[in-house]
Amino acid sequence: MTRIKVFVEGQTEETFVRDVLDPYFAGQGIYLTAILAQTSPGHKGGIVSYAKIRHQIDKLCKDDSHCWITTLIDFYKFPKDAPGRQDESYSGLRDCYDKVNYLQERMATDIGRHNFVPFLMLHEFEAILFCQPEKMAEWLDDVPVGQLRQIADSFSSPEEINEGEQTAPSKRIVQHVPRYKKTAHGPIVAEDIGLDIIRAKCPHFNRWLEQIAAL
Repeated sequence: MTRIKVFVEGQTEETFVRDVLDPYFAGQGIYLTAILAQTSPGHKGGIVSYAKIRHQIDKLCKDDSHCWITTLIDFYKFPKDAPGRQDESYSGLRDCYDKVNYLQERMATDIGRHNFVPFLMLHEFEAILFCQPEKMAEWLDDVPVGQLRQIADSFSSPEEINEGEQTAPSKRIVQHVPRYKKTAHGPIVAEDIGLDIIRAKCPHFNRWLEQIAAL
C-alpha cells in the first residue's frame, strides 16, 4: 500500500483529490488524502505567500516520512516569494512547461525531503475543464459551448491557456458562464470529463499522475 498526502490550496482541489484522484488510484493500492493549506489562523485555502506554506509542507514530510507528500497548487499567481520566481534564469524562460518545471525543481530543492514530489497545475485547475467544455452544459444552464470550444481549440493543450488577469482559464469561464462556482461545479465537471481524457490532453498533469503511479 502506498500513501500519498496531497497538499492543496483550496476546497475545489480537496474535493477533486477525494472524489476523482483517490478512487482512480485505489485499485492500484495507492491512496491519496488531501491536506488543505492553512494560510492564516482560522482560515484555510488560497496561497498568497510561499513562506506561509513552506513549513506546512516540510512538517508533513518530516512527521510522516513513510508517506509521500505532493502538492496540487495553481501555477497561476504562484507567490513571488517562492524559490526561483525572481531568478534571472526563470525570467528568461518563455515556454510555460519550462517555467513550471523550473519552479517545481527549485521547490523540490528548497524543501529537500526524500518523500516530496512537487506539482504545480498549469495554469490553474479550470484548465482541465477545457478538455471537454461540453460537459459544463450538463451541469449549468446557458453555457455557450461553441465559444468555450473555440477557446480550447485555439491552444495546443488546455494547460497552455494563459495566466493573464482576464485570460486565465477561470476568468474565461466566468466571462461566458457567470453562474459557474469553482467549488460547486469544478470537481463534478472534471469527474464527468474523466481522468483518461484529461491525461490525454494535459501532458504536464499526466506526468504528475505517472509519477504518482510509480511511487
